Amino acid sequence: MTAELVTFGETMIRLSPPEGERIETAQSLEFRTAGAESNVAVAASRLGCSAAWLSKLPDSPLGRRVTTELRTHGVEPYVRWDDDARQGAYYIEQGRSPRPTNVIYDRADAAVTTARPDELAVEAVEDAAVFYTSGITPALSETLRETTGELLQTATEAGTTTAFDLNYRSKLWSPSDARDACESLFPEVDVLVAAERDIRTVLGLDGDASTLASELAADFGFETVVVTRGEDGALARHDGTVSEQPVFETDTVDAIGTGDAFVGAFLSRLIAGESVETALAYGAATAALKRTVHGDLAVVTPDEVERVLRGGDAGIDR
Repeated sequence: MTAELVTFGETMIRLSPPEGERIETAQSLEFRTAGAESNVAVAASRLGCSAAWLSKLPDSPLGRRVTTELRTHGVEPYVRWDDDARQGAYYIEQGRSPRPTNVIYDRADAAVTTARPDELAVEAVEDAAVFYTSGITPALSETLRETTGELLQTATEAGTTTAFDLNYRSKLWSPSDARDACESLFPEVDVLVAAERDIRTVLGLDGDASTLASELAADFGFETVVVTRGEDGALARHDGTVSEQPVFETDTVDAIGTGDAFVGAFLSRLIAGESVETALAYGAATAALKRTVHGDLAVVTPDEVERVLRGGDAGIDR
C-alpha cells in the first residue's frame, strides 16, 4: 500500500500513575504507546488519510505492542526489527497547580537511535504525498541526525512534500545544539510547524507570530510556516498570505499529544487538497478533541471534528 502520509521517529511505551498519585509511591502504572511522529500518523489516519510510520524496534513484546496499537488506528508500521535492542519508554506524572507535570525519559540506546536509511522502507517516503518528522528525532543520536537529513533529502528528490515540526525538548538537547541540527535540515523542508516559544528559544527570533512566520519563510524558503501559540491559537503563512485560527473551547483531560493531533489533522487536510485556512481549522478542532481523552493519541472521528467546526454542543450523543 502506498501511504499518503509517511512519518519517521521513535514511539515509546508511556507509563503513568493514576491521577493524583506520585511515581515514587504509585502501586500501578497505566500502559500506553506514544511518540510524536506516530501520534501525527494516527491523527491523520483517524481523519481518513492513509498513513504509515517508519522506525526501528526491538523484536520483543514491547516492540510488538507498538505496532499492534498503531495498526488498531489504521497506521501501517514499516519497521526494522532488532533482536538485541531495547524499547524506549517515558514516565509521566500529571500535575495540578502548583505542581507541574513531570516527564522522565528512559530512551537511551533505544533501537531507533541506530536506524540508518538502508534499514528503512525508503520507497514509502518516495511514494508518499507528504513525509513528516520532527526535531525530537535528530535529538536522539548523531546517527538519527544523519538519517533524518538523508530521508528529507530523499523525499525532496522524489517530489514528496516535506513537513517538519521544530518540537523542541529541553530534556533532550540544548537550544544551541537544536538550532545547529534543525537549521541544517531546513533546506529540505517545505512545511515548518513550530511553537512560538520554540522559535524564540531555539532560533533566537523575536517579534509577534506573523513576523516570526514571515522571517522564517524569507530566511529558509519554506512554502508554509505554521506558528502555534497555545491558548492564542495558530497562525500560518502561505504564498505571502497570513491566516489565523483561534482555539476551540475544550475541557482538558490530558494535554499531552495536543500539538501532534493538530499537525496530523492539518497535514491530512493539505493532502486532501484543502486550503491552509481549512487545514488550520481542522487542526484546531482535532487538538481540542484530543485534550478530552487520555493518552497521547487523538482517538477522534471525522464527524466529531465536523461537529466542533460547526460549533456543536457536546451534549449527549444519542
